[in-house]
Amino acid sequence: MEAVLAQTTGFFRERPAERRLAAAFTSVWVHRMRDHDAPPVVITPDATIDLQWIDGRFRIAGPDREPQIETLPSGATIVGFRFRPGAAAGWLGVPANRIVGERLDLGELWGASACHLSGRIQATPDLAKLVGQLEEAIGAHTQDHRAPDATMGFAFDVIDRGLPADKPLVPFLLRSLHMSERTLRRRFEESFGYGPKTLDRILRFHRFRRLRQASGDTSTAVLAIEAGYADQAHLIRESRRLSGITPAALAATGV
Repeated sequence: MEAVLAQTTGFFRERPAERRLAAAFTSVWVHRMRDHDAPPVVITPDATIDLQWIDGRFRIAGPDREPQIETLPSGATIVGFRFRPGAAAGWLGVPANRIVGERLDLGELWGASACHLSGRIQATPDLAKLVGQLEEAIGAHTQDHRAPDATMGFAFDVIDRGLPADKPLVPFLLRSLHMSERTLRRRFEESFGYGPKTLDRILRFHRFRRLRQASGDTSTAVLAIEAGYADQAHLIRESRRLSGITPAALAATGV
C-alpha cells in the first residue's frame, strides 16, 4: 500500500495547549487512523519534538532530518503533545541531538519514572476523558521543570520568520546571540537536534507551505522567492528532499 502524508488520512485535529502545559508545550493533537486499511504515513521534518501517547504508553518522536514512513494499526489513536522550540531537552533530560529521527518509548530515557507517569492514565474509550487524563499527568510533571531556553526560543523565531537575503544566517545569529560559533552549534544541537543551517532549511520549507495556504492564486515561483528560496527549482529540490513530492503534488493534498 502506498504511503500518504500523515495529515491526509484518518481524523486529525490540533489545538493550543492549555495553560498548565503552555510553559513547555505549544499544542495538543489527536490523530485517529482509518478503521480499515490504514495506509503507511509519511511524516515530513518540521523541526518539532512530540511526546505521544499510543497503545497505552508514552513515546518520544524526535526531530527529523528527512521524511519518515510509519505504519500504524488501523483504528489506532495517537495523542500528541508538541514541545515548544527548545523546551524538550530540559523536560526530557536529554539533548535533542540524542533523539534525532527516533521514535522511542519514554522508558528508554526515563526508566521506572516513565512507568510511574503512564500508570496515572486509565484506559477509556472516551477520547475527551483520555486527553484530560494525559493533560493532568503531563501538566503536573511540567510544573516541576524549569522554563524553556529563552535564547534558543528567540533564535528559532528569528529563523522561522526568515532573514533578509543580505543577512547571512550564522553571522547574524553570532552577533545577535553573542556566542562563539562552536557554542552556537552546540546549543542548537542540544535544543533542536541539528545546527542552524539544517533548522533553516526545514523552517524555510514550512514557511513556503504557510505562504501557499494563505496566498490564493499566487504563483509558486513568487512564493518560492518570498519564502527565501533562490528560485522555483531550488524549492522543488527541497520539497522532494523534505516531503518526497513536488510542491504541486503537495498542494494537491490540501496540507
